[in-house]
Amino acid sequence: MSGPRPLAGIRVLDLTQFLAGPFATQILGDLGAEVIKLEAPSGDWSRSLPPHFVGPDSAYYLSVNRNKKSVVADMKSADGLALVKRLAGACDIVMENFRPGVLDRLGLVYEELAADHAGLIWCSISGFGQDGPDRDRPAYDMIVQALSGGMSMTGEPGEPAVRAGIPIGDLCAGMYGTIGVLAALEERRRTGKGRLVDIAMLDCQVAMLCYQAAYFLQSGVEPGRQGRGHASIPTYRSFDAGNDTELVITANTERMWRALCGVLGLDGLVDDPRFATNDDRYANRFELWPLLEAAFRERDADAWVPLLLEAGIPVGRVNTLGAALSNPQIGQRDMVLDLAAQDGRRVRVAGNPIKFADGAPPEAAFPPLLGEDTRAVLAGVLGLGEAEIDAALAAGIVSEPEEKPT
Repeated sequence: MSGPRPLAGIRVLDLTQFLAGPFATQILGDLGAEVIKLEAPSGDWSRSLPPHFVGPDSAYYLSVNRNKKSVVADMKSADGLALVKRLAGACDIVMENFRPGVLDRLGLVYEELAADHAGLIWCSISGFGQDGPDRDRPAYDMIVQALSGGMSMTGEPGEPAVRAGIPIGDLCAGMYGTIGVLAALEERRRTGKGRLVDIAMLDCQVAMLCYQAAYFLQSGVEPGRQGRGHASIPTYRSFDAGNDTELVITANTERMWRALCGVLGLDGLVDDPRFATNDDRYANRFELWPLLEAAFRERDADAWVPLLLEAGIPVGRVNTLGAALSNPQIGQRDMVLDLAAQDGRRVRVAGNPIKFADGAPPEAAFPPLLGEDTRAVLAGVLGLGEAEIDAALAAGIVSEPEEKPT
């Protein structure tokens, strides 16, 4: 991208760890914000998460912490807490994902900071939000997937519920958190006032129920496991193809339905009264699906895809991650990033999906070592001198790596 990135000049104090919060702050960093990741001396828990590591840090940590600076401070000490408060006051946004009340008990209180810094935007991401009967209940991704009802729809009919293969509880909360702080930034531009943004993982999952929630609220009927298909469109579904491959089709219109029958050599189904309309096909879907799947099994998915595309039918092979991440379309869009650290480490991670049309994507900085930027941030942001920083390091208030990157 040519010129400054959209959030250049915005500074974020990132008090988050693990996934939902770090995913949100990585988005802000990708958009040009200066993100200062404040860690306890033990570091973000995800740094040590097995099974894959690049040097001292896990691939999990490396996947959501690019374009950040790491500062280590002991908030449990009075001097460490005072330093963190000063950092918060020097930032536009504070983002945290502690359980409600934890930071208050430590002495880092939004209301007190906001009284001294009227424009401060504070975003709290938690399992259940800052109020309600479950406020203090612990939550992780799979917990909110289950409690939201979304997990009850995931899996095959008659089989146990399964969680989504990607951590949508965490990731959606991170995205909604980002949306919230961007909206608060725009409000602050107009009013000069900051805002507390309260994001609950469970709320986000309920919002993602979308039309399924509307269907239930209208009818009172539980949708149950959705399996391979769609609640309303019988030809919006995955099918087995030859050679143990799978594909998905979304033949949503009457034209697509007729074209699908032609490609599969099932023209007789077009005039079959059981399948005359979408409503008929839905009512008789358990008779329709075996007919379609038997035809699909005659060729593998790669053979079917060009034929269906030529007929104007949306289709895609069910890719493995290897196939997906090696797709030329993914490469063209810079959705696999090769990150290089100053110490020679390299890691490949999923890229930034937000594109701007005015130039090449910006370089992405390798995720920082624990405390890698402590000295630079204390000097550059807070204006501390070398002697003050050395004294803080000696007292254990802050820390930096024993061996700095070269």
